[in-house]
Amino acid sequence: MHVDIGRSMLLAAVARYGSMTAAAEQLAYTPSAVSQQIRKLEGELGLRVLSRHAKGVDLTDAGRAVVEHVAGIERELAALREQLEHIRGARAGTLRLGTFPTFGASLLPFAITRFTAHHQEVSLTVRSARLSGLLELLHSREIEMAVLWDYEWSRLDEPGLSVHQLLLDPTRLVVSDSHHLAQRTSAGIAELAQERWITRADNHPVAGVLLRTCQAAGYEPTVAFEAHDYQEAQAMVAAGLGVALVPQLALSGVREDVRVLDLGGQAPSRRIMLANSADRTPSPVGTAMAKILRQVVREGGWHRESAS
Repeated sequence: MHVDIGRSMLLAAVARYGSMTAAAEQLAYTPSAVSQQIRKLEGELGLRVLSRHAKGVDLTDAGRAVVEHVAGIERELAALREQLEHIRGARAGTLRLGTFPTFGASLLPFAITRFTAHHQEVSLTVRSARLSGLLELLHSREIEMAVLWDYEWSRLDEPGLSVHQLLLDPTRLVVSDSHHLAQRTSAGIAELAQERWITRADNHPVAGVLLRTCQAAGYEPTVAFEAHDYQEAQAMVAAGLGVALVPQLALSGVREDVRVLDLGGQAPSRRIMLANSADRTPSPVGTAMAKILRQVVREGGWHRESAS
């Protein structure tokens, strides 16, 4: 049995307004058009939905059943309209975001706190991964957007992605609080030629930063320890095993027994970017998160100029 929703809703209007003539006036129909549609509905159902008499019409049992179900449909449609308005206004929906560990441990929590405060009905999930993992998640559409990074010698040129720079993440020098440079605020790479270095293991990009920076200053770095995370690197620095180059974002939690020095731009900065699929229009909630990320960057005083 086919039940036409439009005709069923027209029957509900007849019941609401009390007659086919009144319903026709409210809906900008002619009375004959309303009557014709009701008769088609009765033909589809094989049942009478209206009992006609001299004073008007009454619903039959079948008509009351149709109108009761239409009332439920109208409530569902009203709820759907409200949900769509919430989605349009970024008050509801789903956002799947990707990040890398140092951004996730530094700036992202501020953005998440602000986002969830203003978008409480949005389902937000965050995936953390290395660069290759984030690219795979973007291309498989498991996430809508991701915070990525690159250096000047390995610029990200990924087909199918739309990329916008958020900030530049400068490289800092970390020394122990007993180091002879600990009382200074800055140092030059050339004066560190005799130092032993703490770097990252497993071909981590910061190891490449160390090598390139030292080679540019005319020497090869002597590596004393390869750490598996930046907290381990700080611990080895604090123990006096060596000094380290560390991105500023990785210094959101600095030990009391180390000191952080500026390098005056002598070491390259990371470019931090927000990326999404080029062929996919950002969702309202994605657009809202991107705006909040830019606000957090701006309020934190981070530089957004192009990296050299």
